[in-house]
Amino acid sequence: MPVEGARMKPVICVVGARPNYMKMAPIVKAFAAHQPPLPYLLVHTGQHYDHAMNAKLFGDLKLPDPDVNLEVGSASHAVQTAEIMKRFEPILDEHGASAVLVVGDVNSTIACALVATKKNIPVVHVEAGLRSFDRGMPEEINRVLTDQIADLLYTTEAGASVNLAREGIAEPRIQFVGNVMIDSLRANLAQAVPVAQTLSAAGHASDALHSPNGFALVTLHRPSNVDDQETLSGLVNTLCEASKRLPIAFAVHPRTRSNLERFGLFARLAGERIVQLPPQGYLEMLGLMSAARVVMTDSGGIQEETTALGVPCLTLRENTERPITVDEGTNTLVGRDHDAIIRALDQILIGGGKAGRSPALWDGRAAERIAAHLHAWLVARAN
Repeated sequence: MPVEGARMKPVICVVGARPNYMKMAPIVKAFAAHQPPLPYLLVHTGQHYDHAMNAKLFGDLKLPDPDVNLEVGSASHAVQTAEIMKRFEPILDEHGASAVLVVGDVNSTIACALVATKKNIPVVHVEAGLRSFDRGMPEEINRVLTDQIADLLYTTEAGASVNLAREGIAEPRIQFVGNVMIDSLRANLAQAVPVAQTLSAAGHASDALHSPNGFALVTLHRPSNVDDQETLSGLVNTLCEASKRLPIAFAVHPRTRSNLERFGLFARLAGERIVQLPPQGYLEMLGLMSAARVVMTDSGGIQEETTALGVPCLTLRENTERPITVDEGTNTLVGRDHDAIIRALDQILIGGGKAGRSPALWDGRAAERIAAHLHAWLVARAN
């Protein structure tokens, strides 16, 4: 008999870290809205384990509470990946699955994909085919390996298909659907928290970022930028120089905060026009990004969000797995070179920066396309 949506085993949807939440929220919403609905089970591995921030992000995004939380917590890459695999396998045994859907490139992504494929359960990878071509990045290893074992690969940009074809992945496994991160952005932009409110909540004057040049938003979290004392010290010097041109809102990641303390670098930030903020919720970050004159970051997701918002972005890395944000969007790769960063910042302040445009299918409907395609794929597979 034909398989009906309501009688399918659930699609097990995996999240593990903050960037996953923005990708998964529109997907599970689209699964519920699809006719017939796609049954799903939301599994949180607990790779990021700040319970208060998790609860806030889930609330901001209207992401349902996870059905299962594996509560893995922090560890080395090897230990964390192994622990996720150990705890995820019994979930598949207990609930069954028509497919396991993973997003992005964190350890939870590759760990759950490995468990699923070894149990002959189809793996669906959302945000497939992105490549930095830097095998020194743990995320790059996760991306490449997940794509190799995935049965269905949903891509955010046309160039991802070229990367996958180069790696020998057959075209029928690849589907260009657009960017679910932008689904979340478009759905929530009207609810973004005003900058003044975010500043006040953090104990700063509501006008602390007011200036004729606007303000810059800064985020740093990648180990290559924050774990080495000389590198982080150089970036702090660059931020101090940049703050002479416009005030800076620095949303300080816990890893970055720890290293700033360990290396004795906080004193340099204190006397400058640098407003330090704790990690922010999604709606607060949307408010900061959309109001900023420029964003300086090493985050992949923020490169995409600033392109969608039309806000100039300076990426403090030597490469990016999201080249479309450079080729079509508002992003400029500046690396960690002090002079290159300040020169690019001055160009933005003088000329406004890259205008860019929103890439194809970054229209807020990527999750709907995923739900429709995945339902048809699963029905065809079952029949």
